[in-house]
Amino acid sequence: MATIPILEVSGLQVARGVTTILHGVNWRVGPGEHWAILGSNGSGKTSLLKALTGYLSPTAGEIALLGRRFGETDWRELRLEVGLVTSALQASIPPAEPALETVVSGKFAQLDLWARPTRADWAAARRWLRFVGGGVLARREWLFLSQGERQRVLIARALMSRPRLLILDEPCAGLDPVAREEFLRFIEALARRRGGPALVLVTHHVEEITPAFTHVLLLRGGAVFAAGPRRRVVTTGRLSATFGARVSVRSEGGRYRAAVRPGPLRPGAAGRKFR
Repeated sequence: MATIPILEVSGLQVARGVTTILHGVNWRVGPGEHWAILGSNGSGKTSLLKALTGYLSPTAGEIALLGRRFGETDWRELRLEVGLVTSALQASIPPAEPALETVVSGKFAQLDLWARPTRADWAAARRWLRFVGGGVLARREWLFLSQGERQRVLIARALMSRPRLLILDEPCAGLDPVAREEFLRFIEALARRRGGPALVLVTHHVEEITPAFTHVLLLRGGAVFAAGPRRRVVTTGRLSATFGARVSVRSEGGRYRAAVRPGPLRPGAAGRKFR
């Protein structure tokens, strides 16, 4: 019996006017897989996320979540299957909103909550807030949360609808080195949690790809440059070609370290496509 993928993107194209933002994107997230997406600024990462979450309409191609295609299934129902943690949400959260209210709003995929949660909803929100290590934040207003605390609250909010896919859009941006490592340890534990969602981590830094992430997608110029198991994809050659610079990468204890070396790429290296 064939296994239904968590997410399947086929021939995805997004064009606006004469500009093609994404072209021919094919990508599949299978059960038990956690993916990291890497690419330089302008490579199409943000546009891909907007297409996956229904905020950007494709020009061509298909997106299917758990075998249900966008456009053929009620998007409002599918949206609850995809949790999104992104700094773009932060500006829409009322400054005086308590953390617990922000979390419970995830049950309804609403910001500035107007629905009426049940007693069970509030209890679930408290459990998820405790799960992310933010139990003491329940009554604290959004304005007075640190960046790290906000990220944890947003993850608890995303988990309220028990999504099958959780997208983390540069979740470590703005965190100091200590807070970043604490946050990455939490993400590693979440990825290994039985019955948890498939994770997609969007980042500029290979250092943020913890051992639980099994696969990596490299984007360049709005197209897939390489995709597959992390050991095959995260290499000096592939990263150098993806970022158009001499990037040296090494693995230490299951984590990666990268350094940008001076000097131009070898002729033709930037245009080479790796499979």
